[in-house]
Amino acid sequence: MTADLLAPGRIDLRDRLRTVLNPDEITWQDDALEAAAVDRSGLRLPGRPLALVTPGSVDGVRAVLRLAQAAGVTVVPRGGGSGLSGAAAVPDGAVVLSTTRLDRILEIDPADGVAVVQPGVIVADLDAAAAEHGLLYPPDPASHRIATVGGTIATNAGGLRCVKYGVTRDSVLGLTVVLADGSLLRTGGRTLKGVVGYDLTGLFVGAEGTLGVVVEAIVKLWPRPIHTRTAVAFFDSAELAAAAVTTVAATGARPSALELMDTGALRAIDRAQHTDLAGRGSALLIAQTDGFGADAEITAVADALTRAGGRTELPDQAAAERYLWLRRHGRGVPADEWVIGEDVAVPRSALPAAVRAIEDIAGRHGLDSALVAHIGDGNLHPVLTTPKSSTDQGVAPTRLHRAADELVRTALALGGTITGEHGVGIAKRPWLAAELAEDSLARQRRIKAIFDPTGILNPHTWLAQAGAPGRSVPDRDVSELFDENISRP
Repeated sequence: MTADLLAPGRIDLRDRLRTVLNPDEITWQDDALEAAAVDRSGLRLPGRPLALVTPGSVDGVRAVLRLAQAAGVTVVPRGGGSGLSGAAAVPDGAVVLSTTRLDRILEIDPADGVAVVQPGVIVADLDAAAAEHGLLYPPDPASHRIATVGGTIATNAGGLRCVKYGVTRDSVLGLTVVLADGSLLRTGGRTLKGVVGYDLTGLFVGAEGTLGVVVEAIVKLWPRPIHTRTAVAFFDSAELAAAAVTTVAATGARPSALELMDTGALRAIDRAQHTDLAGRGSALLIAQTDGFGADAEITAVADALTRAGGRTELPDQAAAERYLWLRRHGRGVPADEWVIGEDVAVPRSALPAAVRAIEDIAGRHGLDSALVAHIGDGNLHPVLTTPKSSTDQGVAPTRLHRAADELVRTALALGGTITGEHGVGIAKRPWLAAELAEDSLARQRRIKAIFDPTGILNPHTWLAQAGAPGRSVPDRDVSELFDENISRP
């Protein structure tokens, strides 16, 4: 235990937490604290959490926040830990507040097309429960089988289906939030339309735990598609495949998924799954349509892909599901390699230039690259790798981080954004000021101060200021925090 953790205020907080939570709702064990100190980004901050608390009631969440605010101790809200930006990375002496025990689906209302859920509900479980009523919960990040509703609200997560149905914000109608002082705030409601006052619901979605802790959500459900159709098209280059997106868009069809894999990704799948995708082309586009018009739309999409230079097929359902599984899970885990996975987005018209730039940047820095993309909405996930060497001394080579920096700045230069769906967290802080003007950041910090005046909720993450006292991460290049094989697929 560090000396800071022995400070009187923090010892007192530990004692007080015991008075408001059940024994099984507080964890002090080193292994549990270590596991709770990081998310899937692998970004590990110095020090050790003070405690991991998992309240089983809203009153428990309120009590923890009241006590933490009184003690002046940082609180890091945590869902399933599947985040990829370090937003759940824990600074020394902070309390990790997990909402995983608040895991009930309180209501599914087919008439209104809404569900009322607690934040610890797994995203895939909510969609499965909706399916029993012929309904769909669209957000489907790659981690949907382990990600929680609360965590995906905090990051405004996306997924394959967001090209048609939108990101998480588009499915959230109302929230119940516990603020830093333990008070409850309710926003929005059950109606599909509502224009009274500021959109506080939208403000909390994507706030990455800096404004409050979501303890209940009213989410919109869609009619579950009665039919889906899939087209796959192999292209001679990823740039050609990227250019096909605007051709598809011009048809007026609305695919429910439009995904790209380049040569690097296809080769990774072939190695892991013993397939021969790379032998059929240098890039693969997978398009899916759904609903009553799925047949007509897939015909239009397939024709567009062929006109754009693709060798197009219409697989049966089993083969289509296999292609989508390979897209999401088929690449395996790189062995003995340094890895950085990125998340950027660009306008659709800039996709060919972005794909070309990724290949060029990797080549100039002597790196391998593999690209998977939610290409229909311009969201790119390039992965840069290089073999580990005995001369590395356990530290990733600087050229890997320089290439990642160049890649992110190229996305900005093309009119894009530093993150399409993973969030800023800690990983993307070095580029935040390159996208948002200082005036915009200052106003957002003032908004945070309204909801969290003492600054206990994730003050060290994306809104942290350089040199801020006490809780901020040092304002340095994120590459210094990469001390392991970090993969953010």
